[in-house]
Amino acid sequence: MAAKGGTVKAASGFSAAQDAQSLRKAMKGLGTDEDGIIAVLANRSTAQRQEIKTAYKSTIGRDLVDDLKSELSGNLERVIVGLTMPTVLYDVEELRRAMKGAGTDEGCLIEILASRSPEEIRRINQVYQQRFGRSLEDDICSDTSFMFQRVLVSLATGGRDEGNYLDDSLMRQDAQVLYEAGEKKWGTDEVQFLTILCSRNRNHLLHVFDEYKRISQKDIEQSIKAEMSGSFEDALLAIVKCMRNKSAYFAERLYKSMKGLGTDDDTLIRVMVSRAEIDMLDIRANFKRLYGKSLYSFIKGDTSGDYRKVLLILCGGDD
Repeated sequence: MAAKGGTVKAASGFSAAQDAQSLRKAMKGLGTDEDGIIAVLANRSTAQRQEIKTAYKSTIGRDLVDDLKSELSGNLERVIVGLTMPTVLYDVEELRRAMKGAGTDEGCLIEILASRSPEEIRRINQVYQQRFGRSLEDDICSDTSFMFQRVLVSLATGGRDEGNYLDDSLMRQDAQVLYEAGEKKWGTDEVQFLTILCSRNRNHLLHVFDEYKRISQKDIEQSIKAEMSGSFEDALLAIVKCMRNKSAYFAERLYKSMKGLGTDDDTLIRVMVSRAEIDMLDIRANFKRLYGKSLYSFIKGDTSGDYRKVLLILCGGDD
């Protein structure tokens, strides 16, 4: 499947000062013009939104995000405020939210750390430290435990080989090690799975998965499901899925966030906001291929109000 890219593009004839005035007008006085806010912020690129924030402060003398937070609420506030953040900062804020307070949003931690590139992970670490005065790794360690903690720490180092090099003998060796650590063994050597899946480059791993299937007569995902459990299993599966087809992984995340009773708004908002400019067209195509219905129609049937309007714009059309 050829890569198609994002749905949100930079607006032509863009004027940050003009957009700043439009936003102020939408929020001034009694009542809030939600449609006016959506029309501007959902139809601009992330870079343009940063310019609007600067223009808002310099021409109006107020903070745009503070004003948005005071005027909006609920899911609409969350999706609009999310759109105003630079990409890395949005990831950082979501990681922090996943670990703050009682309970942990394991799915969020897995999704971000398993799907971002080593370079993106390194930038996330820097911004996290600047933003909160402590390291991402320290927070992961204080909020998670056992093998799940170890796989997250490993992913959070951003140390995956970024090359494309394939060493046939190492590839065969890795496949054999995984087979002997799981299917062939009574009990499972989880560390071997962690080491190989978190450090090798994508090209290498795709060949390892093929070789593993040849040796064990089982797909690596089947073996992980049979051998592992809980959040550790979820993390390893996410790594395999992201290596094979990242857009299909996000399509599955979106589908699961809307399927059944109730909506997982956290996941739905995060994936739509974070991927709109990157690979939303690919995610849309995979969604249709996997589930036989368009992402647009799913969002339309599962959400409501002004929040839905933003998500449908980010979706970029019904196909």
